[in-house]
Order: sequence, then structure tokens, then C-alpha cells
Amino acid sequence: MSDAIFTLTAEVRTDLGKGASRRLRHEDKVPAIIYGGHKDALSVTLEHPKLLKAQSFEAFYSHILTITVGKEKIQAIVKDMQRHPYKPKIMHVDFQRVEAGHELTTIVPVHFLNEDKPIKKGGVVVHALNEIEISVLPKDLPEFIEVDLADVEVGTTLHLTDIKAPKGVSFVQLNKGEGHDLPVVSVNKPAGKAVDTEEETETAE
Repeated sequence: MSDAIFTLTAEVRTDLGKGASRRLRHEDKVPAIIYGGHKDALSVTLEHPKLLKAQSFEAFYSHILTITVGKEKIQAIVKDMQRHPYKPKIMHVDFQRVEAGHELTTIVPVHFLNEDKPIKKGGVVVHALNEIEISVLPKDLPEFIEVDLADVEVGTTLHLTDIKAPKGVSFVQLNKGEGHDLPVVSVNKPAGKAVDTEEETETAE
């Protein structure tokens, strides 16, 4: 994947308010804000076509982006994106600054590997989570979390504590203590499986 996807060019926005944002959208631009770190929040605008293309890649949301504003290059991650309810249009973006050595909290997708293995055993794979909130230093930020289902038996549920986190990564929910070990994926028996087994037993008897 080209690094150009993770590089954006923005301009400082001084004309604020709903009316100004509306005018920018008519000009095919996107109002945005960059906040966090040890600097003041910065209002900017981005070109809509490039942003729309970039955000179509899953990794865009779990990657450290470089936003060029004038002569400054800002490292940031996407924290929130507002979209038009039915048009393929981005209305506003919130970016959070990333500083080396300072832990950040973000959401990364879950990639399930070898889903066909438990299915071949007669199981039905049900995803409880498709993304996980993590805490991590910028240098250790993963693009996704892998969950391997190759050896998962039918009737099993994997929770966060069953998932091996990449180096330097901690799961935010588990940091909250007892009662936050969320289910991630289950391999269930097909509906009616238990009933069919009972009927077969009665027939055999």
C-alpha cells in the first residue's frame, strides 16, 4: 500500500462556524480539527477527493498519518469522522496529535484467520467484536489484531484474555478490571444440532 495514502495536505482555517463549513463543503473541501499533545487545537481544511480515497482503506484508521500544514508536518490519528447520511461525502474529521514516547488510545480492526477450520468441523463462527480499543506507544501501533481460529473447537468462545496482544499493546477494556473481559468470537453449534442429536439417540434406543 502506498505511503501516499497516509499523507495529507491541509490548510489553516480561520473562517469558523457552520456557514463557513458549509461554504467549504461546496468547494469540495473538508473542515477538520487537529488537537491533543502540548499544542493548541488547530482548525484546518483538507481536499475532499484525496481524503475520500484515503479513508476507503482500512489501515487509514489505525495508522499514524502525516498531515502537512504549511511547513509543519504533524503526526496524528483519526479520532472521529462525520459522514453525510446518504451521500459519499465526509463532513468533518477530528485528528489527534501523536507524540513519540506518549501512549495513545485508539481502535484497531480484528482480522480473523482460518475461519474455515472450525466451519469444517460443523461450527458457526460469530464475531462479537470486529475492532478492539487499545493503548500503545506510537512506535508499537499495529494496523490490526490477529485472532487465529485454526484450533478453536465448536462450542468455544474466545474472550479478550484469550487473545495474544502484539508487543507493547494493552486492551483498554481489560485495564478497567473485572467484568470487562469481553467476548471476541464464538464458534457455536448449528441451530437444531442438540435436538437432532437427541432424536438420533432416541431412534438408536
